[in-house]
Amino acid sequence: MSSAARSGLLVLAGTPIGNVDDATPALRNALAQADLIAAEDTRRFHSLLERLGWQITARVVSYFDGNETVRAEQLAAELIGGATVVVVTDAGMPTVSDPGYRVVSAAIAAGVPIRVVPGPSAVLVALALSGLPTDRFCFEGFGPRKAEQRRRYLAGLAAEERTMVFFEAPHRLAAFLADARTAFGEDRSASVSRELTKTYEETRRGSLAELAEWAAAGVRGEVTVVIAGAEGSLLSITEAVDQVLERLSAGERFATAVAAVAEESGIPRKPLYSAALAARKESS
Repeated sequence: MSSAARSGLLVLAGTPIGNVDDATPALRNALAQADLIAAEDTRRFHSLLERLGWQITARVVSYFDGNETVRAEQLAAELIGGATVVVVTDAGMPTVSDPGYRVVSAAIAAGVPIRVVPGPSAVLVALALSGLPTDRFCFEGFGPRKAEQRRRYLAGLAAEERTMVFFEAPHRLAAFLADARTAFGEDRSASVSRELTKTYEETRRGSLAELAEWAAAGVRGEVTVVIAGAEGSLLSITEAVDQVLERLSAGERFATAVAAVAEESGIPRKPLYSAALAARKESS
């Protein structure tokens, strides 16, 4: 039999993000037909099976950030050998802020077919609950953990006109929202959804100032943040910062340069100030 005839199948299977009743018959069938299942956390995966009352015969191996590179090569070898490999994460869709990208790349390179079993998505659920525009949005995932890097990162998004969706750890949420308030302005509309599809699901909506004040007391659970995009501006934040730096080179005072460029571009002054200040520090 030729190697092409023996080629296996890679299945990316979405799992429930909270409520196990969201598991689909397609997920059950995929797991039942698998030769090998690569799970982000094998203990959590077996716990999910117990709660669902499902039985499997496939071998289960771990596939997480720490072993993704090596494991992807092993999974690719299994696929080339004719195995049906199912990849699952702790919650949601593989490759979306979760392992899966490397094995997908390896499967494509090897000419192995790939199939997706759709499942619940924290991104889309939080977006729908936010009450913010959904016609155009971008998913930013987890931002930088360190404070200074996070501030520069958010300042770089100040002129983004699409609705933005972020993941954030509960213990960093207050700091994230405080920095977002500085980068985007206190009045920018946003929402915070926690424990999506679980018993104590909650979505808070309001301005970034209001949400930052609420989060300061501490928040528990899995968190997804949705922030409204900026109103249209003539320049991107990077272009506006470049203009500020040009004015500084010409001898203009920093505050005056920021105020002038902010007025001309329509970019809020505070995020432009922060981004330009960070750029000036880097250049010096």
